[in-house]
Amino acid sequence: MKKSNLTVVVACMIMLFTSSIKAQNFIKLDEIPHDISYYRESMVTPPVVKVLYGRPSKKEAKVFGNTVAYNEIWRTGANEATEVRFYQDIVFGGVKVAAGTYVLYTIPGEKEWEIILSSNLDVLGAFQYDPVFDVARVKVNSSKAEELEVFSISFREHKDALQMILGWDTTRVKIPLELEKKGTVASKYNNDKSQLTEQI
Repeated sequence: MKKSNLTVVVACMIMLFTSSIKAQNFIKLDEIPHDISYYRESMVTPPVVKVLYGRPSKKEAKVFGNTVAYNEIWRTGANEATEVRFYQDIVFGGVKVAAGTYVLYTIPGEKEWEIILSSNLDVLGAFQYDPVFDVARVKVNSSKAEELEVFSISFREHKDALQMILGWDTTRVKIPLELEKKGTVASKYNNDKSQLTEQI
């Protein structure tokens, strides 16, 4: 009888140990959230640009030139390197870039930033950056604005021009984008929708 009880106890301990190991395979929730920023020509059309990036929060009095060093390659976010997907060919800061997915790196400066698109995907941070994979490398001026607690990427149409805006702390960086076929996404969507309505 004692032997039987001992067997049951040992079996239960093995089950608990196994369950503990399996539970440990799950990664804890990251403190730094990931987010997606889209640019669409209208609210109902498919995206033209999508950005997937980590959004660190400001923890020190000054971010750039302090938390993020000047004149050094930066992942432009947190954790995995930021990825940008262009759904059509685009002019990125004056450089023609084919539709596809790229990693976005930056080299912050006090008054000017260098913006880099790389074809080397699925990398952690900027540790695996290799200039051999550069697709575009452009320079843009930085400006000052109100304080922004969390790193953010957004899009803005200004005077018939499209901008990708990087913002954190009091720094703003506006990257000019030009759609080689502006309006075609919306036009195609509306045409397809009209044809479908006619068929119904």
